[in-house]
Amino acid sequence: MFCNTFSERKPIGDENRADDIYVPRDEAFSDIKLAAFDSKKTYSFVSTLPTLIETKFDGDKKFEYFTEIDELFDEDGFSIPPNLNESIWNIIPRWIRKIKETGEQYLQFETPEALHKEFNVEHIVIRVFFTFAGDKFFWFRDEEFARQTLARLNPCSIQLITAIQQKKLFILDYHDLFLPYVEKVRHIEDEDEALKTTLYGSRTIFFLNPDDTLRPVAIELTRPPMDGKPFWRKVYTPSWNSTDSWLWRLAKAHVLAHDAGYHQLVSHWLSTHCVVEPYVIATNRQLSVIHPIYRLLHPHFRYTVEINAFARKDLVNAGGIIESTFSPGKYSMELSSVAYDKQWRFDHEALPKNLISRRMAAEDPCSPHGLKLTIEDYPYAKDGLDLWDILKKWVTDYVNHYYPNQSLVESDEELQAWWTEIRTVGHGDKEDEPWWPVLKTPQDLIETITTIIWVTSGQHAAVNFGQYTYAGYFPNRPAITRLNMPDEDKSNEIWKIFNEKPDNALLHTFPNPTQATKVMLILSLLSCHSPDEEFLGKDMEPAWGEDPEIKVAFEEFRGRLMELEGTINERNGDINLKNRNGAGVVPYNLLKPFWKDGDKEKGVPYSISI
Repeated sequence: MFCNTFSERKPIGDENRADDIYVPRDEAFSDIKLAAFDSKKTYSFVSTLPTLIETKFDGDKKFEYFTEIDELFDEDGFSIPPNLNESIWNIIPRWIRKIKETGEQYLQFETPEALHKEFNVEHIVIRVFFTFAGDKFFWFRDEEFARQTLARLNPCSIQLITAIQQKKLFILDYHDLFLPYVEKVRHIEDEDEALKTTLYGSRTIFFLNPDDTLRPVAIELTRPPMDGKPFWRKVYTPSWNSTDSWLWRLAKAHVLAHDAGYHQLVSHWLSTHCVVEPYVIATNRQLSVIHPIYRLLHPHFRYTVEINAFARKDLVNAGGIIESTFSPGKYSMELSSVAYDKQWRFDHEALPKNLISRRMAAEDPCSPHGLKLTIEDYPYAKDGLDLWDILKKWVTDYVNHYYPNQSLVESDEELQAWWTEIRTVGHGDKEDEPWWPVLKTPQDLIETITTIIWVTSGQHAAVNFGQYTYAGYFPNRPAITRLNMPDEDKSNEIWKIFNEKPDNALLHTFPNPTQATKVMLILSLLSCHSPDEEFLGKDMEPAWGEDPEIKVAFEEFRGRLMELEGTINERNGDINLKNRNGAGVVPYNLLKPFWKDGDKEKGVPYSISI
């Protein structure tokens, strides 16, 4: 039996309602995927963490010493209650390995990979993979703080400051978006002390060095008038004296928490997971399964609806993990919605236009991709533009095969209904925006489809699969800050603690042990590829192989992806590219298309499936 889009109906008994979440039967996880990602087991385990942490740290208020952070990775581990469901150990296969069953089980976070030692103990190990080449305090350095804006988890927020003609100053700007939430977030602790957090509006300025590396030169933190106190703003700069240098480190911690929140709520959740749902729904509602564009897009939408449903139930839900571990707290989804209203544009989802909009590139017909990068050693942009062009060439070959005449796109009623639903229903709040592209010619269709599949593949890979490598060691990227800057009010206890033991002030600003370990575990899950993941260019869709010309185009697509692998390897080995090569620097592999078991950060799936 078929529905009106000619898709075959599955028997009712095949319907998957795992964890009481409904998704259409053809959107549900496979048995293999479900075994690898079982949210009920995952979050039941996360819920046990407070008890484990309180036992380990004699309470759960704060880390008292940096050595306590190191203890997260020591060989003693955490004692696991014997009644914990044994099947829990299958939920994060990349980091959890069962060494040997004993009467007593332990949870252990492994030390950074370059410093790793094999301990001859009988317990269960969570394998935490870091590759910082033995640089234990990499996160303390200004140059690493700056490098990560170009080459790590959130490389799509940095902007050029246009007022400076020399193109030497860049900014991370979380001022206008965060400032309206500062007072609200600070009052969350009035409801629950355990959720205590703080927030500022922030701007961070970077200077471009001659070797294409960035150096942070100023951080501005702002608090609006509140609780009878006047407006407060302070600019921090690098310093050699003890007080100012520690204030600078604390200011960096606040900025990192802002960037972590923005990354998770906007760059990741909003700009990939959320905005793709209308494309999935419209494709299934308006295009028959035999339509060529349906066949082209189908692998790019695999599992997205169900993974989003899981996220809404257990991750971004009210009182859930995101709200309890990231700085915006219970305002996280509201902030994400405001960012959608103020910032999201479909045309800027295309990588070239996104770079231009942030002034990180300018149109130049003499440069590769028709763009000249403002910073040539910008790993996300450099590798991303190569992948964009490969995707666009594949889409061009495909679209031109099925739409050889200019008029065929505009006269395709299914296609026009599809695009209309995306704009006026799926993204109905923005249906009247002038930036929506028209869909009249094959060229229009090529740009639109390339944008969609870039978001589901390259963009999601860039902001997702490196999460654990860098944010797993939370001092490098705290998801939350819990204390105000000491000099915001020099009459309070924070200023006294800061002057007596500034490292304690930093530790107390960091997430508490439960918050930190919750994020570590969830990011380890989100950074994993599932056993049945489908990667760009690896396997040909059956429908593509039915047409000889499309089959040839796909083989060429696969060949270009293999060439990109080699190109990225060469760049990572170039000692002149200091944002991706050097002592303690992790190579930029997030846009390497292919993956094999044991790889970290590599592999670009077709779809947003985790």
